[in-house]
Amino acid sequence: MKILVLNCGSSSLKYQLFDMDNEEVLAKGLCERIAIDGSILKHSPTGKEKFELKTPMKDHNDAIAAVVDALLDKTHGVISDISEVNAVGHRVVHGGEAFTKSVIIDGAVKKAISECAQIAPLHNPPNLMGIEACERLMKNTPQTAVFDTAFHQTMPPKAYLYAIPYELYDKHKVRKYGFHGTSHKYVSERAAAVLGKPLESLKIITCHLGNGASVCAVDGGKSVDTSMGFTPLEGLVMGTRSGDIDPAVVSFIMEKEGKTAKEVENMLNKQSGVLGVSGVSSDFRDIEDAERGGNNRAKLALEGFYYRVAKYAGAYAAAMNGADAFVFTAGLGENSASARAAICGYLGFLGLKIDADKNSVRGREIDFAAADSKARALVIPTNEELVIARDTKALV
Repeated sequence: MKILVLNCGSSSLKYQLFDMDNEEVLAKGLCERIAIDGSILKHSPTGKEKFELKTPMKDHNDAIAAVVDALLDKTHGVISDISEVNAVGHRVVHGGEAFTKSVIIDGAVKKAISECAQIAPLHNPPNLMGIEACERLMKNTPQTAVFDTAFHQTMPPKAYLYAIPYELYDKHKVRKYGFHGTSHKYVSERAAAVLGKPLESLKIITCHLGNGASVCAVDGGKSVDTSMGFTPLEGLVMGTRSGDIDPAVVSFIMEKEGKTAKEVENMLNKQSGVLGVSGVSSDFRDIEDAERGGNNRAKLALEGFYYRVAKYAGAYAAAMNGADAFVFTAGLGENSASARAAICGYLGFLGLKIDADKNSVRGREIDFAAADSKARALVIPTNEELVIARDTKALV
């Protein structure tokens, strides 16, 4: 069975084609600058040369058509007919309370995804565009939706309800939803496999640390709390997102700076985080370089980020009354030994000790805890696309 996995952003489209008989990636790629001048497709077929194609993509229809052409290309393609694709799995960011698991897409599912766009205006509309483009280009191919929020639907009300008038939850479903669920699910399951223990017996704290970042408490394989909230703005300091702040800061900035609520929201989403503190970049690699060069604001940005991750990890150990393992994933979590060491340095009270030599890895699975550590510390590269492919295979 061949499954195409699509992740549609507002101006980008990531894709992977899997042969699910052996879970092999046949091809993967990226369309960038959709609906912007300079659109480009970068295609990487397994066992063949990579290639790039600059071609106008006025919308996601054009982008998906370009992907299909690349997969069928006589030189760079990996299939001879689009009918060889048995199903398409879509990453959908927000499923609200409507979806606790992945589903086959039909009219009702599309309607629910559209309704959730008011809480995820940057993500759900392009997700829906990708679905509708596939409907036009691959009319008889089943499609599935795999939701970032679904894994967190096991959170209890004490974790997801905000202390605001309850009727706002009743009327508008204002509550914590959480994101990066597909990643947290994958790495917690892999951690159990690496440790050789049943997932149901473990209390795991997963740290998805990249430009977007979140921490999740996974108790017995279920999400019981997570740092992102109603939107991905809550929680950790991130690349450009502020994370947690006093809500009164919003009205204070509006008054003092003469900004609208929307302008402040945009500032908190796109101009804050480590970019805002450091003044250097939203890319942690640039900030680490600046810190090594003596930039004090870069140092402050990194220290604030490490502190916030450790604070959430400690809180989630309390929420689960213990922690057997801490898992680091995503760009920073997988590749920055210094970030992992700094965060783990706060967690000695939980009996966590690390082996500095084992920690000096990039992008590969390892348990880098010291032999006498009471808790384990692991690097697990995430693979959200494989989770989507597996869920799609199971559904169709």
